[in-house]
Amino acid sequence: MPVLALSELSLSHFRSHRAARLALDGRPVAIFGPNGAGKTNILEAVSLLSPGRGLRRARVEEMARQPEALGWKVSAHLRSLRLVHEVETWAEGVQGRQVRIDDKAATQVMLGRIARVLWLVPAMDRLWLEGADGRRRFLDRMTMSFEPGHAEAVLGYEKAMRERNRLLKDMVSDAAWYGALEGQMAEAAELIEANRAAAVARLMTAQDGAETAFPRADLALINPEAVEGPLAEVWAAGRRRDMAAGRTLAGPHRADMTATFAAKGVAADQCSTGEQKALLISLILANARALAADFGAPPILLLDEVAAHLDAGRRAALYDEICGLGAQAFMTGTGVELFAELDGRAQGFEVHEAAGVSEIREAGLQ
Repeated sequence: MPVLALSELSLSHFRSHRAARLALDGRPVAIFGPNGAGKTNILEAVSLLSPGRGLRRARVEEMARQPEALGWKVSAHLRSLRLVHEVETWAEGVQGRQVRIDDKAATQVMLGRIARVLWLVPAMDRLWLEGADGRRRFLDRMTMSFEPGHAEAVLGYEKAMRERNRLLKDMVSDAAWYGALEGQMAEAAELIEANRAAAVARLMTAQDGAETAFPRADLALINPEAVEGPLAEVWAAGRRRDMAAGRTLAGPHRADMTATFAAKGVAADQCSTGEQKALLISLILANARALAADFGAPPILLLDEVAAHLDAGRRAALYDEICGLGAQAFMTGTGVELFAELDGRAQGFEVHEAAGVSEIREAGLQ
């Protein structure tokens, strides 16, 4: 059966880990230990095996172990469907992150073509209550899991928009300069909007008839700056208004996503804290089910402190769904008791800190 899983993970001078190596067998991975021991750092390292800045969205120099500041490296043996790849990503100083796949230089987008990695971290617990920026990032991560090229479209759009915003702030009036940038933005925007709509539709379909203990989330895409007509024409007509604001006021960078607890008909931002968490978990699981069907194997899941706010019944249901999917999920918690419901279906690793260095040892979950 095709799988997507790490068989080995190595960290060098990454965050609190001076040197670490985990031998993995494809089962879910339960990582436990006290706060500050370095558990989340392991998940962050795995997140860098996908495109982007990782689950903390940190700058490359922030990931280097201090005080040495020698740079950092993450290496892995990745089984992707029926192939095994050697993957390395690293950075030195403030230089950009580099990637190598099977001893050949690669782009981050190429990582997204051989691996699918999804995550849920405590900072996302307020996703439905805070600004649209976080929801757009969440949506774009899910979208990129279906279409890795989505990352290039977003980056291309944002780069052209930054240039347009610079012209606006400098009060430049040359229509030719604006026209060239707006053409680039419009081409990227068309892809972004189509990819996002396809991802939302795929997530909704993946929830249809799913046997899950987590609530269905009905999703909708909205844009506070509703526009009529091609975006390039909207931007051209709105340059004076945008110049007064000093920024581009319409486009996919203004989009938002709403969710509704379907069974109750209640908007996510009006749900209880526990219900909001359950909706997030539900979407991650729906994304995983869709990818298992589309990609050919479930994604690698990174679930930081996911069990801390779930009762024993919900924890057991979550673990059952992860194991049923056949997903390699990396999960963290402060105590081994949080993983008791896995009942031997996962590997366990205990992390502790000694003299400022994280240390890892394999440990049973009983």
